[in-house]
Amino acid sequence: MVRLLIILVPLLILATYGPGWWVRRTLAKYSQPEERYQGSGGELARHLLNQRGLHKVAVEVTESGDHYDPEARAVRLTSGNYHGRSLTAVTVAAHEVGHAIQHAEGYAPLRLRGELVRWAASGQRLGAFLMLAIPVITILTRHPAPGAMFLLAGLLSMGLAAIVHLVTLPTELDASFNRALPILRDGGYLYETDYPHAQRILKAAAYTYVAQSLMSLLNIWAWLRFLRR
Repeated sequence: MVRLLIILVPLLILATYGPGWWVRRTLAKYSQPEERYQGSGGELARHLLNQRGLHKVAVEVTESGDHYDPEARAVRLTSGNYHGRSLTAVTVAAHEVGHAIQHAEGYAPLRLRGELVRWAASGQRLGAFLMLAIPVITILTRHPAPGAMFLLAGLLSMGLAAIVHLVTLPTELDASFNRALPILRDGGYLYETDYPHAQRILKAAAYTYVAQSLMSLLNIWAWLRFLRR
């Protein structure tokens, strides 16, 4: 059993943290040189949106990671990608514009993801409340709470996040390879030699959610091991 754990634990750590490390490394690698293109990521996003008649979709700077907010109708880019002129900056900007185009076209998987995010947010709040409430109730009633309640609390707070991240993946791949990459190619926005590298960036942008899902699954595994003690 000990030997098995010695083999499995490093593999589990690699499988969980490896994708996140690869994503960060890929995005950082192509963030240099910083002035590779004349226009910034924010300028390209605004241009692409206007070109498709999406004038009401805002382009904003954010500190919470590059994303598209369907409710606010805003493409949000981190400061480095909004102001930056690197290959990463313009490619990530095109990826997020891809989500805005999905929204404008009524892309069904994006709508499904939005519904799941709302349900997951409510479930996570309930799970967090249960985690706080169960020990208090146990102390007040002097009766240990059933293990099923702890299991439910963990699954609500952590399991729903993993499901959302996995369901999000097809939407991310579509934004990368059915939207952003054709837009960049058809418009000739990149140097010809940059397209293979842009594909790596777009893959990294999409697989960010795989890394987050694996992290959520690791949290669930740790929670289940805690309950078995």
